[in-house]
This record gives sequence, structure tokens and C-alpha cells, in this order.
Amino acid sequence: MKRIAAFTALALLPLAACSSGQEEPGATASATQEAVAGEAPSSQAPPADTATQDAQVLGLEGLGDLKIGQPLPKGSSWAVRGAQESDSCTTVSSPDYPGAYAIVTQGKVRRITLGANSTVKLAEGIGVGASEADVKRWFAGFREEPHKYEAAPAKYLTAPNARPGESALRFEIGSDGKVGMIHVGEMPVLAYVEGCA
Repeated sequence: MKRIAAFTALALLPLAACSSGQEEPGATASATQEAVAGEAPSSQAPPADTATQDAQVLGLEGLGDLKIGQPLPKGSSWAVRGAQESDSCTTVSSPDYPGAYAIVTQGKVRRITLGANSTVKLAEGIGVGASEADVKRWFAGFREEPHKYEAAPAKYLTAPNARPGESALRFEIGSDGKVGMIHVGEMPVLAYVEGCA
């Protein structure tokens, strides 16, 4: 009986090796990250290079130790650095994530934005500078709205599930047809066009 079980396991190994490891377009950032997270047992820490890679991936839950809907992590490098600050809304940045900033309201992170000079990407590989066609290949069905400051074909592409209390994704497409900014967060802050406004 043991011999049959061992033979069956050996016969299935080549099938497992045939997986391409690539996600299909249409998957959401959180679905991709959940699939990756599901591969490693929770009792084991990921290898250091994987942890570094994951820290450079923006997901619906956040970026590194910065989490949507949570307070700023204690002891982190995220802080106000000459950005907007008021009693009701603050923008913070981190030297660990050039070109990225977060909006904090009511003491909690409500949005994370990737802008120019950011090397952070979504799990799907979409980052600032990607084409609108690449975005639509992965994120079909996003709502299109005219851009507030740039002429068409500039636009906003917003996830259909964007609403208060739920983290969602929004892209700013420039008049050149490329991603100028990527936002992850909760409405209405997700749709702010000028930092805290």
C-alpha cells in the first residue's frame, strides 16, 4: 500500500511543475496576494527576498506595514514631511517609499497613493507609467470619469466596488494614455483630487 501511495505521489509531481505561476487578467490585487499568501504555512516566515518584494507591492489592504483603515504603525518611517496637515486630514510619506504618500483622517489611513518616481507596483505588475490598455486587461469594468485637470483622453478608472468602509482601487490615466497615479483606499477619500481635498 505504501508503495502505491509513493508511486502516485511521484506520478503527480510533473503535473504540479506544469503551473505557469502567472495570474490571469481580471484578478484583483487582493485575490493575487491571498493566493500567494496561501502557499506558505503561516508558522514560517517568508524568505528575506520575498519579504522585500512584498514590501514593494501595493494591495487593497495596504503597503508594507501601512494598512488601510488602521492607525499609522508605531515606530514606522511614515510621518508628516512638509505635507498637508490639519486637525481633520494629514498626508504622510516615508523615505522607504519614494513617490508614495498616504492620507490619514480620524487617526486612520484612508488612502495610499503611488505617484511619479514610485517603483511600487500592484501584484499584477501594474505601476505608474503602465498603459491604460494594461490596466484594462487586468481590471475590466472599472468606471470611467473625466479627469478634473487634464483634457481627454485623461480619465479616472475606479473600481465598481468603491464605497465607504471598503478598500478599492483607482487609477489616474494621463492625456498620454499612461498611469500617472494609483490610489488604494476608502471612499470618499479615494476620490480626493488634491491630497486632503
